[in-house]
Amino acid sequence: MKKITLLFVLTFTLLFTFAAFAQLDRSVAPPAGPAPKIQLADYKTFELPNGLKVIVVENNKQPVVSFSLLIDRDPILEGQNAGYASLAGELLRTGTATRTKDKIDKDIDFIGGTLKTSSESVFASSLKKHVDALLNIMSDVVLNANFTQSEFDKLVKQEKSGLAAQKDEPNSIAGVVLKKILYGKSHPYSESMTEATLNTITLDMCKEYYKTYYKPNYAYLAIVGNISESEAKTLAEKYFGKWEKGEKKSFTYETPSAPLVTKVSIVDRENAVQSTIRVGYALDIKPGSEDDIKARVTNTILGGGVFRLFENLREKHAYTYGAYSSLTTDRLIGKFVANTEARNEVTDSSIAQILFEMKRIRNEAVSDKELQKAKNYLSGSFAIALENPQTIASFAINTDRYNFPKDYYANYLQNVAKVTAEDVQNIAQKYILPDQANILVVGKASDIADKLKKFTISKIDYYDISGEKYDPAAQKAPEGITAKTVIDKYLNAIGGVEKLKTIVDKKTNLTASMQGMTINITLTQKAPNKFAQTISFSGMEQKIIFDGVKGVQAAQGQSTELTGDALESLKFESTLDLVYNLDKYGVKANLVSVEKVNGKDAFKIELTLPSGKKWLHYYDAETGFKVKESKTLTAPQGVFDQTIEFSDYRESDGIKYPFKYVQNVGPQTLELTVTSIETNKGVSDNTFDLK
Repeated sequence: MKKITLLFVLTFTLLFTFAAFAQLDRSVAPPAGPAPKIQLADYKTFELPNGLKVIVVENNKQPVVSFSLLIDRDPILEGQNAGYASLAGELLRTGTATRTKDKIDKDIDFIGGTLKTSSESVFASSLKKHVDALLNIMSDVVLNANFTQSEFDKLVKQEKSGLAAQKDEPNSIAGVVLKKILYGKSHPYSESMTEATLNTITLDMCKEYYKTYYKPNYAYLAIVGNISESEAKTLAEKYFGKWEKGEKKSFTYETPSAPLVTKVSIVDRENAVQSTIRVGYALDIKPGSEDDIKARVTNTILGGGVFRLFENLREKHAYTYGAYSSLTTDRLIGKFVANTEARNEVTDSSIAQILFEMKRIRNEAVSDKELQKAKNYLSGSFAIALENPQTIASFAINTDRYNFPKDYYANYLQNVAKVTAEDVQNIAQKYILPDQANILVVGKASDIADKLKKFTISKIDYYDISGEKYDPAAQKAPEGITAKTVIDKYLNAIGGVEKLKTIVDKKTNLTASMQGMTINITLTQKAPNKFAQTISFSGMEQKIIFDGVKGVQAAQGQSTELTGDALESLKFESTLDLVYNLDKYGVKANLVSVEKVNGKDAFKIELTLPSGKKWLHYYDAETGFKVKESKTLTAPQGVFDQTIEFSDYRESDGIKYPFKYVQNVGPQTLELTVTSIETNKGVSDNTFDLK
């Protein structure tokens, strides 16, 4: 009987609900309700005698307490030593006067805590019952950091590996170069760590940074979680009260601005099949200013999510997978950037549509529907952010740092709701500057350069991957230098043609490490053009075999025959005598230019295979050694750029070979070390059996 009654009530309720819904006009969106004033969690502030500003946000939902230390310093121009501040921040985590890195790791793990450091912050968190132990470690790191040469050397090695991965990643390149273009070399925001600047950084520079800036009168300490103001004050005084203040430094810089007319710049990536596009300029708009919130709404409509740029370039024209924009406020200098990636053939069309949308938001009032959509998006993002107690702490810090009105965040949603279509157009006319933008494209210049000329009245600027401008016309090789003379110099540098002719087989063993795995690679060649590659890792093995006519790829008992570009590339790469017999194999060599490879001049030679496929080789202008190869790979997953850099040449049986390879395929980087090279050992033909 109870089940029948419950079923009747449920049925009646559903019928009543459906009837009510039937009376609604679902073709009309319900009107937006009034924006609420946000009731932010209360926070307390106090300052220690040494100048440390402390903010306490009590949140008792979980028995956890977090400590966020922020170093509020002026940006530093690091110059030729760019990167030393970030290295210093990472070194903070590597030891103190009484704790080694291993000891810090064990102590943090023992209490189930978290500890992270950077050049401008330290974050620590744990259960409340472990707070004393946590702060004992955190304060030790902050007050008593001890930078050692051994940890510095490890960190430098890690950074070099990371930089190697970024050198061929188009978005990383675009980020480095765009900063140089937007801000100029004399501004700290233009700087990026490179291998060249990394090589100039010393341990003493990092120590000096720490001694200068890790001082309490530079710092905020936000304490968030299951803790009262009185408890927080006791802990702050106990662990940071003896922290000695220092002399504060301040710096001023010239304020960058948008260009007077639109400028076009290219970073030439000769094998690129798509372009990485940035349209941007420096922008003087401060956090918390009268225009701040209005500018956020305006940019949201333009491209701050799945809005106009996305709908135009992806949905309407199918030029790209996504297109976005950002408008960033900053107390020194902000910026506007629109970004996307597009195929070479539609690079100019994609830029044209970005500029079109920038002009449209200036010239036409946005619709009520678009405006409300943007407001909903911003309001939703704000609401989600409020779920994190750390957000309240950051709000409190920002209010003090940027001198915001005390009710800035409490009134945020109301101020978003107040933005009108007229406000959006006025803000767009002030800050969206399609006729004063820097257009940067990382892509294949020979495919895109001519089409980009229409966007500027000045000449196109060319930059290398580190943001150094160069003149392509000035990169031509000196008179008398040809592809043949470059290759001949290389052959002589490694041992001479006559010595190379004596080699009938060669076996090279290499090793690499990736994601904790050791990878072993064996490359075996036999004249004239047989080849076998074996890669083994974690008990698995992959093979590529070419018997001089056919090629297969095999793994886990499965075998696939190679065809098309893959087979042709394998055919030429397997040939032992290719480099001194190009004519014999129908390969044309052309000296293209002189380019920088790792800061040194290198001759770029373009090899054209009989099929028309290109293969680029770079030879050091001074030593003659080959230092780089580059080509395009076509795979089931798509089209990728592959580069291999060669270094550490050593002699083996009278021939000099590179003993270090750095290979980049798309975003993946692999550093390989040669462990042995054997020649003329009588390699059996069975090695190249396809079965």
